[in-house]
Amino acid sequence: MRHYGPAVLLLLTGGAVLRISAFSELYLRYVQAGLRPYLIVSGVALVLLGVVSAVLLRRHEEYDDDDGHGHQHGPAGPRVAWLLALPALALLLFPPPALGSYSAQREAAERAAQGVGTFPALPSGRVLDLTLAEFGSRAVYDSERSLKGRTVRLTGFVTQDGDGTWYVTRLLVSCCAADATTSKVEVRGADAPATDTWVTVTGTWRPEGELGSAEAWPPVLDAGSVRTVAQPANPYEKR
Repeated sequence: MRHYGPAVLLLLTGGAVLRISAFSELYLRYVQAGLRPYLIVSGVALVLLGVVSAVLLRRHEEYDDDDGHGHQHGPAGPRVAWLLALPALALLLFPPPALGSYSAQREAAERAAQGVGTFPALPSGRVLDLTLAEFGSRAVYDSERSLKGRTVRLTGFVTQDGDGTWYVTRLLVSCCAADATTSKVEVRGADAPATDTWVTVTGTWRPEGELGSAEAWPPVLDAGSVRTVAQPANPYEKR
């Protein structure tokens, strides 16, 4: 049975990749939507390799039986090597959750100066749906202060500081979860929901500090309403 170890590993890994990419949207916890076809192709390839490996090994054993050599092909490797199957099995059965408050708080508050400038005009409408990244960029760097007096709606998960300050937060990715960075907005005028709860916050921007300065980050939103929502299928914003 130990001879089939590599085939089993290939099948488990391929099955796990297909589970999160072809049969669900769990892959969005790890990579951008555009990478889904590559994950599916990779998963199919791994499964096929596992099947071919198992079939070839079986035929080899049958040939040895017919030739009178028996099943002994030398050392099959230590039994502890089967532990390599555990990560693939875990991903297949228990895919990890999307990154949350712990990952957001690990990132240092160091940001490269982007420079103060003008931004494109915001669309008309009583309430603006903005990403946290766009809201943060305009709040910190927009010389025209286009957010002033506008009601905005932001969606993200809750993070908190030890002093009770809380934020609506979102992680931004370029390619996959490994390159995630944090975008967050301090919320004032409303009680904090539990950490990692997904919320939609509607309110108005409160200017703080000079544009482009450390005092302007993170931007502040005076909340008019806070509503608990379900985590979206894609929990990340695209950079």
